[in-house]
Amino acid sequence: MSFLETLATNTTIFHPDIPLKPAGRYVHFILLRETESFPLFQTDGSLNVIRVRAGLHDANKDPITRLILFKRKQSSPERLTGRELLRSTGVIHDDKAAKDDRFCEYNSANFCKQCPDCIHYGYAIGSEGAEKSKVYVDTAYSITPYELSHKAFAFNALFEHGTMTDQATGKTRSSFGEQDYVVPQVFFPSIVTLRDPTYAGFLYIFGNLLRTERYGAQETRTGRVYNHLVGVVFSNGEIFSNLRFTQAIYDLLREQVVVSAQQSPDDLLERGAVLAAASQSYETLIAQEPITRDQSFMGTQARELQQEVVSLYSNADQTRALVQALDERTRAYVAKAKATK
Repeated sequence: MSFLETLATNTTIFHPDIPLKPAGRYVHFILLRETESFPLFQTDGSLNVIRVRAGLHDANKDPITRLILFKRKQSSPERLTGRELLRSTGVIHDDKAAKDDRFCEYNSANFCKQCPDCIHYGYAIGSEGAEKSKVYVDTAYSITPYELSHKAFAFNALFEHGTMTDQATGKTRSSFGEQDYVVPQVFFPSIVTLRDPTYAGFLYIFGNLLRTERYGAQETRTGRVYNHLVGVVFSNGEIFSNLRFTQAIYDLLREQVVVSAQQSPDDLLERGAVLAAASQSYETLIAQEPITRDQSFMGTQARELQQEVVSLYSNADQTRALVQALDERTRAYVAKAKATK
């Protein structure tokens, strides 16, 4: 029996229907987000950075400057990926003239307030109502310091014939500039949590994480990020923060470098070493959390579970059935909430 077949009937970790009030069930997606191009994680024209302690151990207590990936720069692209799927399967549409309950407009007063996107990721429309997000995402921090995680590139604005000189006037344009980018192979440990999941809701959020590959500004030109799945954990409470996770990984990588004496701890990180350190750090940190782990998928099990989800989304009929089941659950939740009011 596959992992998904086993999970589908597990009433300990999944609710049959979305509860109206928090019921203490959580699923955590443990991720390592790896840049694969030159993304822009910025506000007001400069990359987002913060100065924090390097690691948890006293040996690494000195502060360093880290790049940060704000929560909305993670959740918004993933949410939009989900909305693409809902739109392609007819669960929502953009035709305002249709005047039905399928019209849903993102980031406006025209949220439909009953589709899977609205119910899972939340909305707020002033006096017209609000839904708290069931997907928890926090700011992620780069493992390596800012100085080794970015690079400035010059750019120019060419005319159509490919030079900076206007052929009609002979004048040369002075549109030169410089932009700071995050470089490839920078790792941002990140935990995405879904509160009180149904089986269909779990697969929807899981799929959004696996299917989203562009983050930050200028995403049509750059911004490629790969989400490595370290593990999936079901529990009765929230777990450690992204910052603590990042600092624990940093400690382990420092120890490995000291033992091997082969490279500087701040050199380009090797993917396999980071993934191994993430798994080991998770086990150390989770043991300190006052929660009950109902089920965990780590290592080989996590990879097998991921492949099963990939196979599901590779099948158009199964994907459509999943979305339809999810839509039914969210609309039933909305009807129940209205009846309660």
